[in-house]
Amino acid sequence: MPTNSQLLVLVASLIALFLSACSLAPSSSNVDDFGPMPAATADEPDPASHRVDPAPVLPAKGTHDPEDLWQRIRNGYQLTAPMQHPRITQQRDNYANYPTYVYKILERGSRYLYHIVEEAEARDMPLELALLPIVESAFDPFAYSRGHAAGPWQFISSTGRAFGLEQDWWKDDRRDILASTDAALTYLEQLAKRFDGDWLLALASYNAGGGNVSRSITRNKQQNKPTDFWNLTLPRETMDYVPKLLAVAELIRDPEHYGIELPELPNEAYFETVELPGQLHLETAARLAQIPLEEVQLLNPAFNRNATAPNGPHRLLLPVAKASTFNQQLAMLPEEKRMPGNKVYVVQRGDTLIGIARQHGITVAELKAANKLTHNTIVVGRELSIPNRGEVPPQRKQYVVKSGDTLWQIAKRHQVSVKDIQQWNTLNSNTPLKVGQVLSLNAHQTPNTTNEKMVKKVNYQIRRGDTLSGIAQRFKVALSELREWNPQQNDLLTPGQRLVVYVDVRNIH
Repeated sequence: MPTNSQLLVLVASLIALFLSACSLAPSSSNVDDFGPMPAATADEPDPASHRVDPAPVLPAKGTHDPEDLWQRIRNGYQLTAPMQHPRITQQRDNYANYPTYVYKILERGSRYLYHIVEEAEARDMPLELALLPIVESAFDPFAYSRGHAAGPWQFISSTGRAFGLEQDWWKDDRRDILASTDAALTYLEQLAKRFDGDWLLALASYNAGGGNVSRSITRNKQQNKPTDFWNLTLPRETMDYVPKLLAVAELIRDPEHYGIELPELPNEAYFETVELPGQLHLETAARLAQIPLEEVQLLNPAFNRNATAPNGPHRLLLPVAKASTFNQQLAMLPEEKRMPGNKVYVVQRGDTLIGIARQHGITVAELKAANKLTHNTIVVGRELSIPNRGEVPPQRKQYVVKSGDTLWQIAKRHQVSVKDIQQWNTLNSNTPLKVGQVLSLNAHQTPNTTNEKMVKKVNYQIRRGDTLSGIAQRFKVALSELREWNPQQNDLLTPGQRLVVYVDVRNIH
């Protein structure tokens, strides 16, 4: 048996060995002490593409509930990236050089951010993704791109429909805050799964399409190159897209360092969902809730016709503080006053569906759908339901054409569209105006405050095979309007040239 002195020596040796091993293991609580790695110098070949900053140490879920939503977002950061990469620093500097612009975007997004954060957090997604509408649309719910993408998350029509975002005459779910957020996060989750949990590749795919990213990865594998985002060759827009989001996240992580002011944003819901008994005019909703019409429109941007869709969903988003008032007032409102201007028309001798539709400023398809008609035959004395478009009832006016007038000028002056004037007066894009000609106008009694927000200027780049009539049809504008917006452009188009197009987002479904 070993003596007592030998046992003491053995114990002392074991303790020394244990302490030595502990001194070699870094403490996880000191990970952030290392800080970001220095920027690469110009003569270094490609060090930044392989370098990743240490992941932030995140608080355990439920350990605290920050009063400030910005801090909650920071606490949920999960993305790791080479933050000194030139592509990130360039985008960060671009934003930091325009602090007023950044503030306006964030202020605009303050209505929606809490909901997006809630949804992303519930899916355990990186909360940097909640900031993606800053890059996509500058948080403009009515945003529309030359690539025909719409809404805060910028869905094109086909992708939107693939994720359940309906688009019709009454509404466009690509602009619906609840539906589009759910669709965007679902899409991002699918992309992340496709690329084995790599969120940067998922973001690149959201912008460029998963096929483009997969093909770039395949090319790199064939050339024995790394396949992370920073080493892929992708469209220029996509190469900038991911760095933009990372740059925005960094600005919000440390706004004072970059001279950025963040709007106050409490960690609480801005809006709540209010269930409706049926269709409701948005102006009526604003009056009942005692808030400006613009606020109702910004929270419910999907509706194209200043009213909720007749077939639902029968809900509205309203500020939390006004929901109770709205519900109380709505309960006392007679059903017939929810949608002003609802009417029934009795068919007269000589009437036709197209004539009745024109008389009431609707389409034949809408008239047939409202009355479940499968044919064009109508019977004298039959009552037809005239669907309400959710707009202020029109007041019939007449206008006498003067020298130098154009349809575009007349339409703008009377706050109607060229297409409406053509329909009301049986004109087409080739019909010339004559001095003294009397035009029938259904001018609104009060200006429609949604027009300015819903009309977006698009700079369209002409492609091979384009024609003016084809472009007009694609953006659903009149050919005469397109010519007036681009007076220097003749019918001979050259690829690469740009045209100005003013798109009413309500008509792009």
